[in-house]
Amino acid sequence: MSKPIVAIVGRPNVGKSTLFNALAGEKISIVKDTPGVTRDRIYADVSWLDREFTLIDTGGIEPESKDIILSQMREQAQIAIDTADVIIFITDVRQGLVDADAKVADMLRRSGKPVVLTVNKVDSMQKFMADVYEFYNLGIGDPNPISAAGKIGLGDMLDAVIAHFPEAEEGEGEDERPRVAIVGKPNVGKSSIINKLLGQQRVIVSEVAGTTRDAVDTDIMHNGKEYVFIDTAGLRRKNKIKEELERYSIIRTVSAVERADVVLVVIDATEGVTEQDAKITGIAHERGKGIVIVVNKWDAIEKNDRTMREYEQEIRRVLSFVPYAEIMYISAQTGQRLRQIYDKIDMVIENQNLRVATGVLNEIIMEAVAMQQPPSDKGKRLKLYYATQVAVRPPSFVLFVNDKELMHFSYTRYLENKIREAFGFRGTSLRFFVRERKGKEK
Repeated sequence: MSKPIVAIVGRPNVGKSTLFNALAGEKISIVKDTPGVTRDRIYADVSWLDREFTLIDTGGIEPESKDIILSQMREQAQIAIDTADVIIFITDVRQGLVDADAKVADMLRRSGKPVVLTVNKVDSMQKFMADVYEFYNLGIGDPNPISAAGKIGLGDMLDAVIAHFPEAEEGEGEDERPRVAIVGKPNVGKSSIINKLLGQQRVIVSEVAGTTRDAVDTDIMHNGKEYVFIDTAGLRRKNKIKEELERYSIIRTVSAVERADVVLVVIDATEGVTEQDAKITGIAHERGKGIVIVVNKWDAIEKNDRTMREYEQEIRRVLSFVPYAEIMYISAQTGQRLRQIYDKIDMVIENQNLRVATGVLNEIIMEAVAMQQPPSDKGKRLKLYYATQVAVRPPSFVLFVNDKELMHFSYTRYLENKIREAFGFRGTSLRFFVRERKGKEK
């Protein structure tokens, strides 16, 4: 089941970023090897009690004038309404209730989405409680007093957020249809791919049952098998500000990727692979999804016998953090190689669900260890006792060792390569967890 999405909306200087950072903890300040993913601070994975969700910061508002603030707040609220399951609407007790808050509250109320009204900067309950009650006038439920900076009241607020989540067990495992997200920069041809696939098949276009987002998923039958395509193309509002548009498309991407099994990252062949493509691919990689890089508009490229090889090298260079991703070259316009998308999806899903027997896995690991000795530090050498697969989608492995400090990233990567050589796992990321086992030393 996909993680719920929670968006933060609010005026400038009410403490949105402070709240975002307080809830996300240290995670977002860690720069991973995925380009541009964690640095953007647009989203972060958060857990509270036993529930996990994706937190989205809808963006900063530059206060040039009251009118601009209001229009940008509406834009933000709309992004949140479109993509989130629950909205945290943050206000400021010290500034009190202002007109812009009331107007955005109207939008949120009309949307029917669950809203958790949060009143920030309440450093002292005794001092500010009378002012907190004023926010009942917004008509969107009980105000939750917090201090994001002082980390006061966050637990109660999070309890209110997760109370709106669907029950974790409900409906899980009912829908076995492959879910495919089509993501990429604006205008790379995502909609054209869906339309072309549609044009050749009887199709049912339906509102997504049970989801609160306003996406329309498309069900497509192919060779008697049904696939659900999740399209992120529908940016209904044309935003004049490029950064905002980019932010919006990334938020939409997070929302689609969260719900998918396989992600098709569409790249424009005439533009080549870009930094934005790397960000979008990074979102799918971080979430352990199956990845297929779809190079569209291949018919528009002048080719010789080296073109495809050189193109692939460039993709592999820019997207070096997903060496496992499958690559295919298509033209949505002419329909060239479009039908092969289904074969790729099926293969990636098969690999995502692949289980390796513990005995066979350990044979491969021991062979790898014999070929390349594990690292050592200050005379102490890493020992690998055994490995076991603990999950699928993505395939996840636990490695039991004598000292996890000795397990360098490069050696994990080496073992991953050996496992891939043996079992394939094309198109899917692999997860590794290192655990210590004491008492097995000689």
